[in-house]
Amino acid sequence: MADFRDTGFNNRPTSRTQGVWTTRPLASIQPSPSLAVTPTIVPTLVPPTARTSYRHRIRWFIRWSIFTACAAGLLISLLIFTYRWVAPPTTTLMLAQRLTGARIDRAWRPLEQISPHLVRAVIMSEDAGFCGHRGVDFAELERIYERGLEGGSHGGGSTIAMQVTKNLFLWPSKSYVRKAIEIPMTLVADRWWGKRRTLEIYLNIAEWGPGLFGAESAARAYFNKPAVDLTEGEAALLAVALPNPLARNAAEPSPRQRRMAAVVQSRMRSGANNVRCISRIAK
Repeated sequence: MADFRDTGFNNRPTSRTQGVWTTRPLASIQPSPSLAVTPTIVPTLVPPTARTSYRHRIRWFIRWSIFTACAAGLLISLLIFTYRWVAPPTTTLMLAQRLTGARIDRAWRPLEQISPHLVRAVIMSEDAGFCGHRGVDFAELERIYERGLEGGSHGGGSTIAMQVTKNLFLWPSKSYVRKAIEIPMTLVADRWWGKRRTLEIYLNIAEWGPGLFGAESAARAYFNKPAVDLTEGEAALLAVALPNPLARNAAEPSPRQRRMAAVVQSRMRSGANNVRCISRIAK
């Protein structure tokens, strides 16, 4: 019979396995496989992966792009509203030239102080449909697009209102992105300003030579007279210089410029219907 009397510290029961007491040391006890303890796996913090970080940057970029676009749209809308009564102090083209240290010569004149000959010449040379569209000539843009598909030139199609919008708020280089921004802005500006104010702004911010902006500065630089005193021939020469003002000098026209000016003069005399929206000042 087993003797369970206390025979000393080393002889005390040291473990209990399946209800049986034993006096064997714990080190000699082999645990049953059914009672084996499965080690606990403690999760560790995994640093963000490169993919997660990339997605975070993309989301951040999209948010800030939307915010910037909304802020720019709000600012431009405010300027369009203000320029109905206030003369634009500068344009993006003027700012770019000032950054290079170029001297800017510009003097604002209301439309009544600009020769009616120049008004008619610019319309007939730059945008004969000025009085007929709402700032954007979609029919002309469609023709240009079709011509481009056939391998022709993509140039042209910019109305006077579109040139005003581009010169005031956008960049000069050609791109589909700029055109996509320019069209809705032009529709809003033309609707808010009206034809007379649109033309007045254009004639005062158009570039007519290196550092020369506006009809008044151009008239004084090339013909030594104020814009209101320009003759029909002088107005035609100024009008044909607009597409390439850095290469075409109205005071020293090439034979080709003279031929182009003669065509513009002919259109001025027969195109009374093209300037009907501003007939009060284009007589």
